[in-house]
Amino acid sequence: MPEGDSLRRAAARLQPLVGERVEVETPHPRAAVKRIAERLDGKLLESVDAVGKNLLLRFEGGLVLRSHLRMTGRWRLDPRGARRVGRPWLILRGERHEGVLWNGPVLELDGRDVARRLGPDVLDEGVDLDAIVRRLRAADQAREIGEALVDQRIVAGIGNMWKAEALWAARVSPWSRLADLSDAELRASVGAAATLMREALETGRPGRTVYRRHVCRRCGGAIASRGQGDDNRTTYWCPACQGGKGPPSA
Repeated sequence: MPEGDSLRRAAARLQPLVGERVEVETPHPRAAVKRIAERLDGKLLESVDAVGKNLLLRFEGGLVLRSHLRMTGRWRLDPRGARRVGRPWLILRGERHEGVLWNGPVLELDGRDVARRLGPDVLDEGVDLDAIVRRLRAADQAREIGEALVDQRIVAGIGNMWKAEALWAARVSPWSRLADLSDAELRASVGAAATLMREALETGRPGRTVYRRHVCRRCGGAIASRGQGDDNRTTYWCPACQGGKGPPSA
């Protein structure tokens, strides 16, 4: 699933369309039924911003389109009139470019309130890590840190991959209960996510040390993997150097 750094790159990619009146099409029938094109066609695109794992496109008249990419969605910027095969969900056509959304099933108009439902964005400049620690402490302390870090209401932008990478970097087991971790360990975990995601955003090369790996680069031990949380998404960790704690039922 695209995470916060991917959405920041998508927002940057679409900036050439900002300030233009765009022609709007929804070739995919599942998008067409939302009647987004009818409401946005010909309007001025005022801004495109990433908020956590959401892309918010603001149009004149106070209209805000929220795009969430889920597992397979992606935004591209093509030259105007580019040939393509298939039916994208959305096309925003400017004077010289077209913003094209492929496989992006979550399109919500109006999405202006999404930021109110989210925690602080881990990629925001000067993000307050201590405030995020306080939000983690306000959550159910029986929750596992690996599940809490991907709860967008606590901290926005971290997904399954960066959760695994951050916890590996902080030497914290994803199966540790919040109650069993110190504030310093919580801060280190969130801080590692912020650092790693910023590096990936700046370089365009998201490095993976534990996610979908087999051998730990730090200790040489075997990487383990198992489903975690209500969504049962696969968590990767090194039992040998992340505190040695596996899931409670293991």
